[in-house]
Amino acid sequence: MAPTRLRPLVGVDIRFVASGCTSCHCVALDVKGRCYTWGRNEKGQLGHGDTRNRAMPTIVSELSKYKVVRAGAGRNHTVIVTEDGDSFSFGMNKHGQLGTGSIKNEVEPSPVPCLVSQATIAVCGAEFTVWLSSVEGSSILSAGLPQYGQLGHGTDNEYNSKESSVKLVYEPQPRPRAISAFSEKTVVKVACGTNHTVAVDSDGFLYTWGNGGYGRLGHREQKDEWTPRLVEVFQRQNVLPPNAVVSAGGMNSACTAGGGQLYMWGKMKTSGDDWMYPKPVMDLSGWNIRCMDSGNMHHVVGADDSCISWGNAQYGELGYGSLGQKSSANPKKVELLDGMHVTSVACGLGLSLIVVDGTNAADRLEQLEVYEEENVVEADESENGTDLPSKSPPKKGFAKSASNSKNSKKRKKQQDSSESEAEEDKSSEEEDEDEDDVVETRSKRGRGRGTNKAKSGAKTPTRGRGRPKSAESKEKKSSVRGRGRPKKAR
Repeated sequence: MAPTRLRPLVGVDIRFVASGCTSCHCVALDVKGRCYTWGRNEKGQLGHGDTRNRAMPTIVSELSKYKVVRAGAGRNHTVIVTEDGDSFSFGMNKHGQLGTGSIKNEVEPSPVPCLVSQATIAVCGAEFTVWLSSVEGSSILSAGLPQYGQLGHGTDNEYNSKESSVKLVYEPQPRPRAISAFSEKTVVKVACGTNHTVAVDSDGFLYTWGNGGYGRLGHREQKDEWTPRLVEVFQRQNVLPPNAVVSAGGMNSACTAGGGQLYMWGKMKTSGDDWMYPKPVMDLSGWNIRCMDSGNMHHVVGADDSCISWGNAQYGELGYGSLGQKSSANPKKVELLDGMHVTSVACGLGLSLIVVDGTNAADRLEQLEVYEEENVVEADESENGTDLPSKSPPKKGFAKSASNSKNSKKRKKQQDSSESEAEEDKSSEEEDEDEDDVVETRSKRGRGRGTNKAKSGAKTPTRGRGRPKSAESKEKKSSVRGRGRPKKAR
């Protein structure tokens, strides 16, 4: 779909947006520190004290007395940071990802305080959270699911559910804990994928840890890392500058290094070889990249006076319009936003959010369609006790155009897909096992993982145990090659 404005945010000065590569909900923060959330809400991840979906941005009233400056979104949880360094979270807490120190309440539909002091940034993976703090010696903390080592504490906290059982359980980590590997360093940037973490210290060195499948950690191997490991490419003459951008998607990672050059690694396409170590994206050489975010398999960049997107997409999240291609193997300009200054971007599961500076683009912004929710009446009824459907599709920020009959069919298709994903999540939760968007066999350093697991050191991609059939067909459709790559800046 083409970029579209959201009715409740028209005229609102937004400074920051957040979503996640497994998220079907969105967060927007305005210059006054108000926090807006919308999308799926089955686990209370919108923070409104209930589990009703919100089709349009709605202010989180319980945060109105705070000035919210940063936010992160996981699969079913949200974490925010205030100007005073406080952090609050809401949503699913089964694995301790809310950082409250307890998992007594599996769902927290209203904001609860996190056990983090002097917080500056919060980012979320699927079921874990990472905070940056100004406390000396504790500049980075993590909590939540430790299954792949994504918390960085040197263990995955795995144990057998029963003495005579081969079923494995991963002990929740509800108390935010400083990552000891950085006790003498200061971490200044961080990004989280589904089950891996990317961080940069004040010296410009980049580290990754967590799920190593598809080479998303950049270490030339597919081994899980339980503690931060230095990415060798980014040292000596290629350390990251202070204005570097880092990003982590479902199966890949990215950063800008010397000269602003963008590097990426991991699974780049649904077919072909994975990038096992950082490689430069030559199509974007010479561009001044200010912000970037990655979804499961799509990417959005704000550079110079353009918005650029590429990757495998299904729901118009690349912003090329209803007549444009769905996917693009190569970076391509979003034409409707060409000439606009992009200040913040966020990618979710089948959606993209883009914030542009309206100072010199007010007239052009007025020409963009305004998304009007079809179910406004139903939403109003929900406030009087009538719940919205629990499986309604995620609403798509700027990545959704005004409704018509064709779009209605696409929304129905997305709803069916969302229901299938939700059923898969529920099934996996009952088994107490975490899933990646593309399930992989694990390499477990010499420990058996059952008959369906790969042998030690042999991590290979498979279809996975509960993967919806629709996912396979989607990947087969994603072979469309991009056209019209952006020109280099002169």
